[in-house]
Amino acid sequence: MFKHSRGDFPDGFIFGAATAAHQIEGGWTDGRGPSIWDTFARTQGNVTNGDTAEIATDHYNRWETDLDLLRDAGFDGYRFSIAWPRLIPEGTGAVNPKGLDFYDRLIDGMLERGLKPLCTLYHWDLPSALQDKGGWMNRDIAGWFADYAALVQREFGDRFFGVATINEPWCVSFLGHFNGHHAPGYRDMRAWARSAHHVLLAHGASVAAVRAEGAKNVGIVLNLQKCEPASEGPEDTAASHLFDGVINRWFLDGVFKGKYPDDVVAKIAEYLPADFESDMGTVSAPLDFLGMNYYSRSLLAYAPERGAFPIKDVPARLETTEMGWEIYPQGLTDLLVRVSRDYTKKPIYITENGMAEVEGVNDARRVAYLDAHMGAQIEAIRQGVDLRGYFTWSLIDNFEWAHGNAKRFGLVEIDFQTMERRPRQSWRAYQGMLHNTRGPR
Repeated sequence: MFKHSRGDFPDGFIFGAATAAHQIEGGWTDGRGPSIWDTFARTQGNVTNGDTAEIATDHYNRWETDLDLLRDAGFDGYRFSIAWPRLIPEGTGAVNPKGLDFYDRLIDGMLERGLKPLCTLYHWDLPSALQDKGGWMNRDIAGWFADYAALVQREFGDRFFGVATINEPWCVSFLGHFNGHHAPGYRDMRAWARSAHHVLLAHGASVAAVRAEGAKNVGIVLNLQKCEPASEGPEDTAASHLFDGVINRWFLDGVFKGKYPDDVVAKIAEYLPADFESDMGTVSAPLDFLGMNYYSRSLLAYAPERGAFPIKDVPARLETTEMGWEIYPQGLTDLLVRVSRDYTKKPIYITENGMAEVEGVNDARRVAYLDAHMGAQIEAIRQGVDLRGYFTWSLIDNFEWAHGNAKRFGLVEIDFQTMERRPRQSWRAYQGMLHNTRGPR
């Protein structure tokens, strides 16, 4: 069980769990169009064991069971995403009525169970038809995404607790366009630079679009990594600072200061879109909250053999999760305090935090991990951070992107053969902490 209780957090603090459409829904039926992750996963060698999300956890057909799991654990909120290709199969143009019906039922189901819906508009499942037009490398994506966002807000927004535009734009741009680990699988400096700007331009355009449709609580979800040098030497210190610029400051500075960090711009200036500076007013559209995903830290060393970005990770020095990520709760406190001090006084929500653990329902290490990160949040609140909620990643085991079904983050175990849901010790720890002690609705 957890050592911490709801009473350790401020009144009204929201406890929830999170998922993403592509990772759980399945349901390649009823008019849903293909996404870049469908193609990427079906390409040999991209995903562990050749897994795909064609069925995923069959949430499309079992969503009521999954919402019951949230309710029965005592959670206040649910962070979920909407699949762009389920609503607009070609990315633009005709809307799929069966997609609208599905999300109508899903969102109403959340409300019926007393759950606050926190919607993410984009969690990486770009319609394939838009990738054919250049995807995130094409400036027109800002308009495509804004139109989609406006549709979502018109159809469902009156029932949202909040709406986040894009999940982890660093992963969209860097992992998808520079190192090829994620869809669409590019390994190209120009592709990365252009997508890193266009993803934030699309974010800003969608903020305006959903506000025009009446949205009142709008934010973005950034994955932030604590960056520390592998040694006290000046070269490692510089490498750590540069990587901090790539993964943290590019997005924080862009969104909250309307300017990209000079050290990163200097590295990729020739690849950025012409006159990108004129877009920064859109990129930095005022927000109501920041969603922050945190998992670990990076230890960085100077690596001249890496060319333009002479940086490499060094092996972990602390206990790690099944992903090989260090368990480092102090990094969460440090980042929360840094963001609150240097970037925004707006409310912050931890929109993802969790760990991959071995198969089975006895996940005592996950219980300890979550409890330690609750402590890290309490310390940040004590230092003045306006932290409003904590959404654990994830409710259920799912299709974990390039790792397929091999890495399990769920509070609830999934048998991928039978689709049986089995609550883990961590789910029961939440139930013990939250049951009959929900915050105000």
